[in-house]
Order: sequence, then structure tokens, then C-alpha cells
Amino acid sequence: MTNTSSSPSPAGPLAGLKVIELGQLIAGPFAARTLADFGAEVVKIEPPGAGDPLRSWRLLKDGTSVWWQVQSRNKRSLALDLRQAEAQAVVRQLAAEADVLVENFRPGAMEGWGLGPDELLAANPALVMLRISGYGQTGPYRDRPGFGVVAEAMGGLRHLTGEPGRVPVRVGVSIGDTLASLHGVIGVLMAMQHRHATVSADYPKGRGQVVDVALYEAVFNCMESLLPEYGAFGAVREAAGSALPGIAPTNAYRCADGGYAIVAGNGDSIFRRLMECIGRPDLAADPSLAGNMGRVAQVEMLDAAIGDWAAERSVDEVLAALAAAHVPAGRIYTIADIAADPHYAARGMLQQVRMPDGSALAVPGFVPKLSLTPASHRYNAPALGADTDAVLKEIGLNAEQIAALHARGIVG
Repeated sequence: MTNTSSSPSPAGPLAGLKVIELGQLIAGPFAARTLADFGAEVVKIEPPGAGDPLRSWRLLKDGTSVWWQVQSRNKRSLALDLRQAEAQAVVRQLAAEADVLVENFRPGAMEGWGLGPDELLAANPALVMLRISGYGQTGPYRDRPGFGVVAEAMGGLRHLTGEPGRVPVRVGVSIGDTLASLHGVIGVLMAMQHRHATVSADYPKGRGQVVDVALYEAVFNCMESLLPEYGAFGAVREAAGSALPGIAPTNAYRCADGGYAIVAGNGDSIFRRLMECIGRPDLAADPSLAGNMGRVAQVEMLDAAIGDWAAERSVDEVLAALAAAHVPAGRIYTIADIAADPHYAARGMLQQVRMPDGSALAVPGFVPKLSLTPASHRYNAPALGADTDAVLKEIGLNAEQIAALHARGIVG
């Protein structure tokens, strides 16, 4: 694993970009973390006392989730009670000097605090405001509470997961939130490009705007051909287990040692090599199987042929034979497999950070890889409110004003 530290690292491509993060848990914070990984200066605002609920999610080390060290690396923490008018005034001061503000509250919450785009963009016309919510800022469902699992269902993903005829299963991670986050980052970068292109006498820093991301739309955007297939043919794609509907052969095949090999033999020339490899030159030469549509029509027969071959060999034997035949294949990784894999290590995807008690913690590396301005681990995820006083001083508050905010519980 690659060792990292909390010391300053080379500036990334977003160095100097000032980001204010509001919200909690996954969607908004993941977007802000991605910006932070590539050099943005992110101030995370969270409530005094408990902070972001993610701090206590899943497995804890010394009272704090180890997930926190991934989701909030490279950020600073400002503990601020947004229900208080004085705290809202602090956010307005920060936003007046920021480039980007990220929030994932229910639509209307920011407006209720006097922090909506009308107020913030009037004070800072160059501000890019990323708003992530379940259903978007408009439409008949805008006021419904939206979580990732619900968005995955509404976006069409949940209907496709699992085995035919059984309960649709959840993808094992919060994929709806993450897809919305990544769409949000894309939106922010496009809005920044527009800002650079609109610098003028009236807008010396260019024009900011609102980036509106709905969780269900981010999922739906990844649903490939579902809508045109339905529109053209009335076809409703159903769950297909481990197969890839309409593209054959691609499936998970059980091996002699009880493991599974994923085999993707759906390219025409790849299919021929696969059939030769499994000892079925007759299928390789069959003209009815030369194209994908012909193979789809006989997919059960093909799956049986590949499955019979795989069932006589271990996963390692299957993968070695297919690698020699240049057929795409792989094993199904657990996190233990990932942590031991030399390719993950060679690509810098297995990092170690040093915790306050001196212990090491494994965390994922950075994606994507930039050749000139790569992402970096500048510092660990912050303790709750660790940067409160420093951030308040930076926006002009003096020691007496900061002490008064502490005394009234407005900051922590």
C-alpha cells in the first residue's frame, strides 16, 4: 500500500477554488470530496454536537466511522447551527467569497434560511451553486424526502437487479447517491467553464449559476437503452441475474472449486476464440452464431456449454485458459481480494493514512488519474469543528465575536 500523510502535497488542478459544503451523509459530501481531492479548498459546515451523521455510520474506530476518513479527507470542519440567524449570516459571508456552494437539503430548506440562490447569487454573481436532492428543485415530487435507495428504484435500476421472479435486490453500495454526486461534479466543472467564458465589465468573475441534480435522474441517465426500447417496441427489460440481456454470451459461471468466473465472450472474434478454448470448434464455426443476434437466440445452449466446461476446472484454471485465449474474464472480488491485488497497488488505489493515535488506516486512492495535476491526500478528515475559529477569523470576525458565538452555541 502507498503511504500518505497529512502534510501539504502538490496543488491539484482545482487549487484555489473555494468550496462551501452544506448537507450531510453521501451525495453532497461525496461531490465536495471529489473537488477537494483535486485541490479545492473545502469548508464543510456541520451541526455542533453530533456533526454529520456519517461520523457514526457503520464501523467505528475510536468513536468515529472509518468511512469518515474517506468521505471528508482534504476538508476543513466548521461547526455551525444553521437554524440560527447568526449562523446563516456566517454562511452568507462565506458564500460571498466562495466559488462553489454544495448542498443536499430538501428543496426549500436553503430558501427558508435565507440562503437560496436568489440571495446568494445576488451577493456573489459568480457563485456556482450545486443542489442535489431526491427529485430536483422543480416538479410535483420536489418536496418529497428522497434517499438513494428510493431514487435507484424510481430511476429504473432496482427493477433490473437480482434473479428473475425474485425480490429486486439493492446494489451493495449507495450507488444512487454516488451517481448524483458525480453528475454534480460534472455540472460544477461545466458551470465553471461557462463562468470563465462570461467574464465582462458587468461580471468581472464571470456568471455563476445553479446546478440542479436529482438523484433519480442521475440513475435514469445511466439506464442505457431502456427508454428507446420501450418507446419503439413496448419492451420492458426485466431482471436477468448475472447475464447481460441481449448480448451473448456474458455471464457468471460456477467453477469446480465453488467460485465463479465472469466471462464476456460477446464480441464476434472473441466468441470464436472462447469456443475454441472450451473445446467447441463446432460452435465457433457455426454461421448461425457468427453475430450477436444469432447467439442471443441460442444463449441458453451457449451458457450450458461454457458452464459445463467451467464446472470441471477451478476459477484459477478457467481464468488462466481464457487469458491465454485473449477472452475477457475475471473473478468476483471481495474487498480482501482487492486489498491483496498487485494491480490495485500498482495503480495507487490502495493508500494508507496515519491516524491521530499513530495507527495506519487503509483508504481508497484517487480517480481519475491526471498526468500533470494529480489528486493528493493533503490532510485527514477533520474532527468536528476543528477549523471553526480559523474559518471565522478568515472572514473577518474578531476573538470577541467568535467567543460570543461559542457562548450561545451557534458555533462549536
